Order: sequence, then structure tokens, then C-alpha cells
Amino acid sequence: MRVVEATSEAARADAFSVRREVFVEEQGVPEDLEWDEHDEAEKTRHFVAYDDTETPVGAARLRPKDADAETGKVERVATLKERREEGIGRALMDELEDAARGEYDRLVLHAQTHAESFYLHLGYETTSDVFDEAGIPHVEMEKRLNRNQ
Repeated sequence: MRVVEATSEAARADAFSVRREVFVEEQGVPEDLEWDEHDEAEKTRHFVAYDDTETPVGAARLRPKDADAETGKVERVATLKERREEGIGRALMDELEDAARGEYDRLVLHAQTHAESFYLHLGYETTSDVFDEAGIPHVEMEKRLNRNQ
């Protein structure tokens, strides 16, 4: 398996195909909520995980959190249902965090509550009570980064 930053249109399409399958088809998130202005924003970075057959199996997105230049926001982290528990999510987060260290002092994310323990194991801390996002319970989490390492 390999994780790359999706800098080409083909790689972005692969990342978007994973997001469509996981969020829209599996979880029922409305398309108008899944796709937003951040997908095309200049500073947004997309990541895609490929298996050994070059099939896209995971995706993630990193962008600046609003006007706070010191904070990045991790979003749209997804692994295909039949490929979960294979380390794909961890590999995506490792690559994303490595890329983020050159830009941000900390990362925040909105984790679906069933995935909260996954992020806790990666060093994130829960910073909110449960809230609803797209009809799914979430918590906000954050992690301080050691910048430029």
C-alpha cells in the first residue's frame, strides 16, 4: 500500500471516488454536504491511499482552519468498508501529518464518534461534547504537532 498527495486530476478523482463510496453511498451523507468550496481551494491538500493493485482504498483532506494560519483541519478521512482494519487510516494520517508539520502547529478534526478511539491512539485529544454533523454524531479533536520535523 502507498499513500500520496493527490496533486493530479486522476489522483484527486481517485480520492473523490473513495469519499463518494464511504460518505455518500455507505453513510448517506447528502452530496451537497460532502462536496464543498474547500475541495477546490488553493491551500487544500488531498491524499489518496492505493493498495498493491493500485486501487484507491482511502482518502483524506487537509486545509487551513478558517483564518487561523497556525491550525490545519483534517477532513474527509475515509477507508473503503471492506478494507478497514488494514492500517490504511493510520497510513493516511501519518502522511497527512508529515505534510502538515511544515505548515501548522496543530491539527483539528471532527471525528465520527465510532472513530474517536482511532484518533485517540494517534495522539489526538477530544475537545468537545458530541454534536451532529450531516446527521452523524461527532466530536472535535485536536493534536499539537512538532513543526518542521
